[in-house]
Amino acid sequence: MDTNFFGFRIVENLQKFGKDIKKEELNYHQKRVLISKEFTFDAAHHLHCYEGKCKNLHGHTYKVILAVSGLTNEIGLVIDFGDLKTIWKDKIEIYLDHRYLNETLPSMNTTAENMVVWMYEKLKLELKQYNNDIQQLRVEYIKLYETPTSFAEARREWMG
Repeated sequence: MDTNFFGFRIVENLQKFGKDIKKEELNYHQKRVLISKEFTFDAAHHLHCYEGKCKNLHGHTYKVILAVSGLTNEIGLVIDFGDLKTIWKDKIEIYLDHRYLNETLPSMNTTAENMVVWMYEKLKLELKQYNNDIQQLRVEYIKLYETPTSFAEARREWMG
């Protein structure tokens, strides 16, 4: 039977754990790796003590990039992308998506600069439950795009 269709082939002998690959082979290295995940959310806000268009109530479709580094675990993961998504959805996004940011965030001017530091602090706090001495998870940076061409960034080395 021809198992080659249009340049693709059907895998006939699927690798089996314990037979074709052993547990000690799952982690290829012991190096720090950065992983990142991107999200979007829609929100409204306005700025205080600001003379410009943003003093009026308005909205944005924000884009945020979360970047976390760590040493890979015994199966080669820094942190599961699904866990990073869960942290975002359950612990951070609930204050942001389709919200009036001046009401849901701590008392601050809701600038991208203030918001990105708040996100950094929230992610750092939530990562503690996933962290261990072996993986040494840490937030490396968060980028918050307020528009497609304008963003604020918080980096680990700046956060102290």
